[in-house]
Amino acid sequence: MLSLKYLTVVFFFLLGINLTYSQLGFSHEIGVIVGPVEFRSDFGSRFEEETNLGNSGIGIGIIHYINFAYQADCNCYSTDNYFNDHFKLRTEVSWNKTILDHHGFWVRPDKVSDNADRLRGHHGVAENFDIGMQLEYFPKSIRSFQAFSYKFAPFVSLGIHYTSSTPKASTDYVSPNPDVIFGDITDPRNFYSYWEPGSIRPKNINAWSMVTSVGVRYKLTMLSDLMLDLRWQLYFSDWIDGFNHQLSYNKFNDWLIWLNFGYIYYLN
Repeated sequence: MLSLKYLTVVFFFLLGINLTYSQLGFSHEIGVIVGPVEFRSDFGSRFEEETNLGNSGIGIGIIHYINFAYQADCNCYSTDNYFNDHFKLRTEVSWNKTILDHHGFWVRPDKVSDNADRLRGHHGVAENFDIGMQLEYFPKSIRSFQAFSYKFAPFVSLGIHYTSSTPKASTDYVSPNPDVIFGDITDPRNFYSYWEPGSIRPKNINAWSMVTSVGVRYKLTMLSDLMLDLRWQLYFSDWIDGFNHQLSYNKFNDWLIWLNFGYIYYLN
């Protein structure tokens, strides 16, 4: 409930910014995005691609744009300046989910130790609800793109998002010690012995993140575009997946890569 409260505050703050720009008469765009997510967390070694590629999920979202190049109240182009013709303000509400497992070197078939079995038995889920804002920069003229002077409009973006994460953790490791309760995620004996006690904490996490992306729009019709967007999102927390083992070879905050496909409609 606490995370919902924070997200509500952030949502109305962003809504207030959008309403301010609306009063200035700028036009609006709305769209949907969907695509595969590669979540990079404390599962496996940071630079093991078997782990990184194996822990892939899905993301979906709704996006809204303030288009500074066009005035909705007069159906005319806005004042001719560089900012209006090359920037858009993007607000987004999105959700992503990734099933997490340990892959790679430490759980290969030739690893037959109890620690290897503990790693194989450790499973998790990273499920994140995001709301935030990005400023998108278009090197080419937005007006010319809207007038069909060219079909493709590349862009880059940078912004800040607020994330509410609800991670999950489980284990199906069978301990040879009869005192260890099967599936007990509070017992460190069910998990890799070199992890510190308390490394697994599947509780709701609220954190800010930095979002940057590179993409391109394709002009489909006068009032609609297709979009391809490759995003990198760095969380300002290492607990987004509910796991922080604090070992020296993987002391990084959680982050993800999201390749999303979108459809955008011009409202006015």
